Amino acid sequence: MSSRQTEALDRLWPVYGLRVPDRPGTPVDLAGLFGRRAPLVLEIGSGMGDTTAAMAAADPDRDYLAVEVHTPGIANLLDLVERHGLRNVRVAEGDALDLVAGLPAGSLDAVHVFFPDPWPKSRHHKRRIIQPAHVALLRSRLATGGTLHCATDWAEYAEAMRRTLDADPGLVDAYDGFAPRPAHRPVTKFERRALRAGRPIFDLIHRRS
Repeated sequence: MSSRQTEALDRLWPVYGLRVPDRPGTPVDLAGLFGRRAPLVLEIGSGMGDTTAAMAAADPDRDYLAVEVHTPGIANLLDLVERHGLRNVRVAEGDALDLVAGLPAGSLDAVHVFFPDPWPKSRHHKRRIIQPAHVALLRSRLATGGTLHCATDWAEYAEAMRRTLDADPGLVDAYDGFAPRPAHRPVTKFERRALRAGRPIFDLIHRRS
């Protein structure tokens, strides 16, 4: 980590950070965490935090809870939160699914899963975040009409995601297939690299019925 990131982590984690409890399903006090009650967006795998910070800045009426395991990414997002004066962002460290298990049913307005690890080898597919049991858990925490928005640059994973999301009985495809690229999702450095390498980007947006 850079010295700036290290300083941000040390100083800002007590204010904006949340460590995912070791016991999966431990309840999370969302109103206490944010100091208000507002529609909540869960960002799974926020990376370096640029996308989360940009979306939260453009969407002040909703709260954003970013979950990440990569310490430099957590530190960078905390730095962005302070630099941009964001009051609607909190950062959780740990397993996203363990965190989700502790959230109340229907408590999420949206779940974002942008460019998750595709685990390309067949024997590793069981590690993918988008698989039936995980989707069922995420959907159960969405409010009616809430969205599950996934994006990937891995074509095979995109098709697998689509099949999994379409098969969930409580989700409806908002676009009857891959979605047009939403203007509200910022273009990240990762996405630009994928496009330069000739890999198309796939967005999928499903709503809880």
